[in-house]
Amino acid sequence: MTTHLDALKRHSVIVADTGDIDAIARWKPQDATTNPSLLLAAAQDPRYRPVVDAALARAGGDRQAVIDRLFVGFGCEILRHVAGRVSTEVDARLSFDSEATVAKAEHLIALYGEAGVGPERVLIKVASTWEGIRAAERLEKKGIHCNLTLLFSFAQAVACAEAGVTLISPFVGRIYDWHKQARKVDDIALEDDPGVASVVRIYRYFKKFDYPTQVMGASFRKAGQITALAGCDLLTIAPDLLEQLRSAEGDLPRRLSPEDAKRESLTRIALDEKAFRWMHNEDAMAVEKLSDGIRRFDADARKLEAFAATLLQGQRAA
Repeated sequence: MTTHLDALKRHSVIVADTGDIDAIARWKPQDATTNPSLLLAAAQDPRYRPVVDAALARAGGDRQAVIDRLFVGFGCEILRHVAGRVSTEVDARLSFDSEATVAKAEHLIALYGEAGVGPERVLIKVASTWEGIRAAERLEKKGIHCNLTLLFSFAQAVACAEAGVTLISPFVGRIYDWHKQARKVDDIALEDDPGVASVVRIYRYFKKFDYPTQVMGASFRKAGQITALAGCDLLTIAPDLLEQLRSAEGDLPRRLSPEDAKRESLTRIALDEKAFRWMHNEDAMAVEKLSDGIRRFDADARKLEAFAATLLQGQRAA
């Protein structure tokens, strides 16, 4: 019997949204993505102590070096279990600094290179600020591929496509959360779900105008949001939702296709910095969720930084 997960795999590339290497090995997705909170949970798991110890051994007593080595170490472990790519995130504190973002991305790619992993197997995750998009544009020209995250507005999506980035990650669940709170309701029906609608709009626009940038729906709250986007280029899914999809039997129709998108009547948009900032500013949800997301990612990174400091203290004591 076909499961919903089997059916989805026929329409979209499935990406595991976890730092749990055992879960990735079990689910065997095409790609995997990580962030500081997922990495912190994995680094504290006794099963992955060898990865942590290796990072410590190579960091030379420097806290930031420990964090970079942890990201790359776990990335390399993940790549042993996926055929495709792993996404590795740039520090959220660099979200408004193009130069520093480029430098950090190049450093991470160099560390992967030392471990024998080529840039074609890594996506550098960058926040979808104007500065982040400009950094990604430069990185793509250097052969370093990027996953633009914390994407909530159509302006962000269009700017990313114009910059030629490899992949964008619209956050379905966080858009849904904002509108649910704004409407003061417990749920929003799938046919009216603004998070789902955002991805549909972006996908159709990209395919209509032949942008090569891939769309990866992310940050899901329920399985129905995922199945409503069957056909999206990629879908990154947490293990609990993967389990729900595997447990549900039956086929799924393809909801998104390039052919249908080509038939849409759409107008192409040109965005310079001023137009981008104004268009993004008009979307109150996107403004709030982008700034909130950067703060949250930064808070998670600081927890990881504190964990690295503790590791270094233990190393010195030993």
